[in-house]
Amino acid sequence: MKKTVLEDIGLLVLRLGAGGMILTHGYPKLMRLIGDDPIKFMDFLGIGPVVSLTLAVFAEFICGILVVIGFKTRLATIPLIITMLTAAFVAHASDPFGRKELPLLYFTVFFCILIFGAGKYSLDGLSDRKSMYYGG
Repeated sequence: MKKTVLEDIGLLVLRLGAGGMILTHGYPKLMRLIGDDPIKFMDFLGIGPVVSLTLAVFAEFICGILVVIGFKTRLATIPLIITMLTAAFVAHASDPFGRKELPLLYFTVFFCILIFGAGKYSLDGLSDRKSMYYGG
């Protein structure tokens, strides 16, 4: 089924909004990871706070950038989805719903991006158009 221009604009706005906003959570974590202070971070898998923080930085910063530019977008949403579910149901398990609401909202948006893709106005969309012209 062919997408309309408005659907592609909607996906662009969704990607730029969610990807850009998740970067505001990932960048401080990146600074904490490369900073000189001892790392304190939730270690729910028992792999250590440094590895746990590194995984969160990968999801919220690296994958956030990938979502913004629309490159390997569906793949990039998977670590984000896992991280948001972990934040909601592990890190904030005993917190009231209001504390879980933001990661659940991010989960919802990234899940929709996983299902619908990046849209035409993305690097993924550009490569789809190139393959259409070059038979790839």
